[in-house]
Amino acid sequence: MHIGGLLVGIFTFLIIGAFHGVVVKTEYYFSKRVWPVFLILGIFFLVLSLRIANTAAGSIVAVLGVTFLWSIKELFEQEERVKKGWFPANPKRKQKDTDAF
Repeated sequence: MHIGGLLVGIFTFLIIGAFHGVVVKTEYYFSKRVWPVFLILGIFFLVLSLRIANTAAGSIVAVLGVTFLWSIKELFEQEERVKKGWFPANPKRKQKDTDAF
């Protein structure tokens, strides 16, 4: 029995679910200014996925890389959600800090 596809599906679900919280917390504590970290990690994991011989493991690492890249967009959208009042703003951070980039 081949369970590779099932594992990829389960890990994809878990990674995407975890990154919802990662995006919310990252925007709250650091603002969207840390997006280059997400870019570097996304590229790193995508390149790493090309070097992994196991198809399921390589796919899971690729999903992680793409999720990091997609989270860049979500960081910018999260800032807008905070401005609309849908999520709490960090009271310790000055408003001008979020507009630095």
